[in-house]
Order: sequence, then C-alpha cells, then structure tokens
Amino acid sequence: MHDDDQRWPAVVRDDKGASRAFRPRSDSPPLSALISRRTALLGAAGVAGAALFAPVPTRAAGAAAPFLFEEIALKPEANDRLPPGYQRQVVLRWGDPIFPDAPAFDVMHQNADKARRQFGINNDYTAFLPLPFGSDRSDHGLLVVNHEYPLPQLMFPGLDAERVATEITREQVDICIASCGVSVVEVRRTDGAWQVVTDSPHNRRVTADTPIRISGPAAGHGKLRTAADPAGRLVLGTHDNCNGGITPWGTILTCEEGSADFFAGHVEHHPDRAHMERNHYETSPHGRYGWARFHDRFDFDVTPNEPNRFEWVVEIDPFAPDVPPVKRTALGRFAHEGAHCALAADGRAVVYLGDDWEFEYCYRFVSARPVNHVDRAANRDLLDDGILSVARFDADGTVQWLPLVFGEGPLTVANGFSSQGDVLMETRRAADLLGATPMDSPEGFQPHPITGHIFIALTGNDARDEGDVNPANPRPANAHGHILEMIPPGDHAADTFGWRVFLLCGDPANPADGATFHPGTSREGWFVEPDNIGFDPAGRLWVCSDGPGVRGHDGLWVMDVAGPETGLPRLFYSAPVQAECCSPAFTPDGKTMFLSIQHPAERARNLASASTGWPDFVPGMPPRSAVIAISRRDDHRAS
Repeated sequence: MHDDDQRWPAVVRDDKGASRAFRPRSDSPPLSALISRRTALLGAAGVAGAALFAPVPTRAAGAAAPFLFEEIALKPEANDRLPPGYQRQVVLRWGDPIFPDAPAFDVMHQNADKARRQFGINNDYTAFLPLPFGSDRSDHGLLVVNHEYPLPQLMFPGLDAERVATEITREQVDICIASCGVSVVEVRRTDGAWQVVTDSPHNRRVTADTPIRISGPAAGHGKLRTAADPAGRLVLGTHDNCNGGITPWGTILTCEEGSADFFAGHVEHHPDRAHMERNHYETSPHGRYGWARFHDRFDFDVTPNEPNRFEWVVEIDPFAPDVPPVKRTALGRFAHEGAHCALAADGRAVVYLGDDWEFEYCYRFVSARPVNHVDRAANRDLLDDGILSVARFDADGTVQWLPLVFGEGPLTVANGFSSQGDVLMETRRAADLLGATPMDSPEGFQPHPITGHIFIALTGNDARDEGDVNPANPRPANAHGHILEMIPPGDHAADTFGWRVFLLCGDPANPADGATFHPGTSREGWFVEPDNIGFDPAGRLWVCSDGPGVRGHDGLWVMDVAGPETGLPRLFYSAPVQAECCSPAFTPDGKTMFLSIQHPAERARNLASASTGWPDFVPGMPPRSAVIAISRRDDHRAS
C-alpha cells in the first residue's frame, strides 16, 4: 500500500465531470511491457492445470466473417451519419406516448403525469428481448431502455443551464423525476418498419419515484433506514440508470451509476462523513438539478441515509409487469456501469460489474444456486445469495478474484465491519482493504458470444501519474482509455483468470499517445474514451465512445477481436452534434441494430441556443434523445 503521507492527492472524475480529491490506495509495479503480450500466461502459479488459459482466438475460434461497408467520416453535424446502403429509423423519442391514453409530446405543456406515460429522457442502456419469452423472434419483442439523468435546460424553455439548481420550479422537478428511470416498450416490425405497440400489457415506466423493494444481505441495514421507511426495505425510485444487462432468465439489471448529482447537503456535517466522501459526495447547497429544494429526501442534511438507498443494481422483469422492481444489494454499492451476465460451468449465474470512477474497481458476483431454466419464478431472488468479488490484475497475466466476505481477511470487526450488510454498504472500502487493482474508469463489460472472453472498456484516467500505473492500467495521464480482455479458464466462476491489454486508444499518428490499433487503421478508424461496447451475433466488437476527447465528436466503431484484422476498427456511425451513442443491441437474426442516441446538443446553455434539433428538426421541438433501429436497405444482416 502507498503511504498516504508521502503521496500527493489527485483529483478524480466520473464521466459527467464530477470530481473529488483522491489518494491512491494500492501499489503495483509499472509493467507497460504487458501491452505487447498477445496471450495470457499458461501454467500460472496457483492455477491447477498446465493450459487453463486459452490463447488468443483464431479465425476458427471467435473470428467473424469479413464485414464490408464504406467507412464514413466523423463530423460534428446536426444530423447523424451512416454508411451508404444502410438506413435508420427513429423508433422511440423522449416524450413519445407508450400507452393508449398518453398524450402526444408538447414541450410547452408538459407535466409529471404526462411524463409517466411517455418515453423517458436521455436513453442509455438498451436491450431487445424477443416475444414470446424464450423465442428467437427478430421482428417482435420488448425494448428495455434506461433514462439516465435530466437536462432541464433543454426540457424547459427559458431555463438556462447555470441557473437550473436555483430557478427550477416544483413542477419542473417533478417532470424530471418522472422522466428518469427505465422504460419497457413492446415493438413489432411490420412491412420493414418498427412500430410501438402502445396497448401492450408489457409496457411500463419505472421512474425516480416508483416504489422499489430492497433485498439481499444489506436490506434493513441501519444505513438504509429513514423516517419514511424505518424498515429500510422500500425506496422510492431509481435514477442515474446508465448501463445494464440481461440475466439468463430474461430479467433486466439496470445500473445506478452514481447519485451525488441528485442530492444536496453539507458533507462536513454528515454523521457518516467518511462514508459519504468515499462514495464521492461533496457539499452542494442545491445539488445539480435542484430536486432537494422541493423534496427533503434529496437533501442529506434532512435525510442523511437517503443517498445510501441508491447506487445499487435494480432487477426488473419486463415479462411480468406486476412484479415490482428490486434493488439487489448482494451486488454491492458503487457507481454501477455494467451488469453483464454469463453462466458458470455448474450453471450458476455470474454478473460482471464495473465502478465507473477513476481509480475504482472491477467486480464479479457468482450466485450460490444454479439458474433454473425450467421455472423462471424460481430465479426471482437468485441474486440475493452469492459471493461478490473484486479483481486484482497481477503482473504475471492473471486476474485474482478476491471475495468480499465478512469475517474473511481484513473484512472484520476490527476494521469496522459487523456483518455482510456492512461489507456491501461499504463495497469500495472493503475492496480498498483487499488490495484490488485501481482502474481507469471501468465502463462496459461484455462476454464474447463464442469464446466467453470478457472485454472491458475503460474510458480513461487523467489523474494517474507515473508512480500509479499498474499492469492493467499502464499509461499515466490516460486521457484516451483502453480495452482489456479477461480470459476465463473454461469457467466464469474460477478464482483465477488470464488477462491482456487488448487495445490502447489514442491517435496512431501521435507516438506520445502509445495507441496500439492495427497498422491498417484509417484516419477515421481510431477512437478514444471507449464506453458502451457490444457484440453482434457474429462476434464482432462494437464500441461507442463517450468523450468526445481529442476526436471532438462521438461515434460507433466496429472491429474484429480475432484473426488478421484484430484491433482494426472502422467508423460505422457518427452521432449528431454533442450526442453520444449507447448500447448497441441486435436482434437474433442480426438484421437490426438498436442504438440509443443520448443528449443531442447537451452543451447548449438553453433551448434557444441548441446546436441541433435532432431527430425531428421541427420548429419549436427540442432536440430529443431517441432509440434508433439501423438496418441494411436490402434487408440482409445489418452486420
């Protein structure tokens, strides 16, 4: 461990620009030589068997057939761009009705009741689940979409960004609360076009004031109890819903990435100040959005425990609209960015999780029981019992999964833990004590559909200095981000994995960046700050950037992860100006890719100064986040 008295503090940030002071918590030797390592080590110490870690996949194992399209240019334009031969349809926009009685969107006459019946704002994670459940239908299914945070300056005419927290009205706050959360919407493709089924019994909004059950080892914990909920088992709402995942039994895991922006209060007066500061809370008289001015639960001076009731993973069953959503505390409390699932060799559920702040960690949860593939209801509380572990990336090319279990190692009464609930409430501090590897903002996690290797997008960390680099995060002042590949030894529940640096991002023409793209990468092909990632049915990796960093604009790139064109990205989609694209999701036949387009014109001071009216381009209509469907004009596979 570093001696904190001999280290200078750094300032670290999340992906929304929030910052705090930080002192590094662990020490690893700088091993940038690992960048050139193309396979994980075989026969690593402590691993049973001589060849447990698979080599880099060959064309026969994980490589996709060539995907040919005319690469586009990355340009910050009012409209989006696609390659010739492809088309996109706007399927759902902020404010679109998703129930038969929902009114059409009218930015001048909006209220909270209307917003609860409409598609939410700032859509992020997107999943397509075929209907009926268990089928492989590609023309009929459910879209489940996260709505991360509001943009009041682009929601309410006359409200400027710098005055949101102090001038937003009670009605506007309530509209924001109703516009965040999650949407479940049935869609059907008819005559080549996707349509919303507004009278579907599946359609549903989960908002920032929907009652949500709290379950698992931390349910009822003293730090979850409030005057409104003395049992600590029922919370109003979910917000800051960023990434997510689909469980093997067809439920959605939606991730609360971080909640500090939604709260106001004085950290220096909080009864549990150290805990608040470790979870990135700072003194803020109104919070970023001004919710605390009208709702005491968002003021931690008044309701000290309310922040602890957020930053969990929420499970929603889109096929059972009458089943309430649940916050699964066994998956830990931190700035959840991903919750991507796999199956262990013995059938247990495995969830990979990232904590999206600079110098935070990668986690894995393994359920105690196997998944029941016959009776979905038997899996309803499967994620309440299991082991959460945190990753240590070692210099020998192995990943050690360190269990976060009360009573084991330093997680004892002597260090302030009295139960497993304590460990989960203070997941970050527990991971600190175990010596996990501090990462460069881990965001998207995705298992490869063929090899099972886990790819991790790390957006960057410009606070890391030369003395803080480690094998898995080998660059100081990492403004460009990178992608790691973890290699399970045939079992996602194994204690030890292999790993390698798959790609270091940056400008290949600038030697100082140290980028490791394929030599054939074009001027448009390189990217920085990888965020959401996904695989198409053929096993190609799709990468959404979230910067825009030195590129000045965000887009969507696609590349092979095996074969001669490994690490050769090509730009497929250019987002509208000041927007990012999120969460590429494919239909089973590969003919449609759903893509969330979030916060067009986000940096505008107000509606009057918005740089685009995407996607409507209609006078009086604001820029709107939307889910689009991309397909080939000839109706062949999109990829």
